[in-house]
Formats: sequence, structure tokens, C-alpha cells
Amino acid sequence: MNFSNSSKIVIKKLKKFKADEGEVLHALKDSEDEFFGFKEAYFSTIKYNKIKAWKRHLKMKMNLIVPIGKVQFNFYDQQEILIDNIIIGSDNYCRITVPPMIWFGFKGLSSETSYILNISDTSHDPLEIERKPLTFLTFLTK
Repeated sequence: MNFSNSSKIVIKKLKKFKADEGEVLHALKDSEDEFFGFKEAYFSTIKYNKIKAWKRHLKMKMNLIVPIGKVQFNFYDQQEILIDNIIIGSDNYCRITVPPMIWFGFKGLSSETSYILNISDTSHDPLEIERKPLTFLTFLTK
């Protein structure tokens, strides 16, 4: 799937496989439209009721997954209009695919620390990230 700056956020329900020894949580396959190769995969954490906002990537495409905990994401377009307000996590196991040039922030909703996996198509480059203070946009709570 090719993304453009005007593309919308893609949300895909992911599979979990239960076993006596523990679960297997699917993340991304190279046969899926949202797979665009990857240069880096990393985890971020967010504590309960804390907000990390606002930033946008100028080039990076992201696949965001919350395997542990529960996180609310707010996404705004270039005109600073809300695109999506999405909650994912252990009980709503999904992947959010985000094109570049989308402002986003997230809030921890789990009483324990939540983990966010980002599978991205570019390696970390501080020159391709724009950041704004939390007061830049309104973080809407569902």
C-alpha cells in the first residue's frame, strides 16, 4: 500500500493465539498491505494517565501496536484537524498505520505501564521529527 500525506490512518485488528504456556501476539507480515519494509523497530512506554504529545514525522511511516497495557492516540492532520481518536491495547489488540505529516500524541490508560511497539520504515533521525508542546493541540479523551 502506498501512503501519501493526505492518506488516512489505517486500523487493523490483530490476532492473538492462546496456549497453555502463554500467548502469541501477531504484529506484521510482509504479505500485508501495511508492510513497507522496516528500518527500525522499537518500544516506547507510557505511564498511567500521562500524555506524550505532540510530534510528527516528516518522512517516517509507522505501524503502532500496544501489546501490553492500553493507550489512547490522537491524530491531527496538517491543518490541525482531528483525524482519529483511537484506543488500542491488550483488550483491543490492533495495529495503527500512520503516514508521515500527521501530528500525534498518546495517553496511558492502563494502571500499569503500557508498551507501544513502532515498526517504522526509517531509522531514527532527529532532523525528520517536528515537536510541539502539549498546549499546541487539544488532547481529546474518549
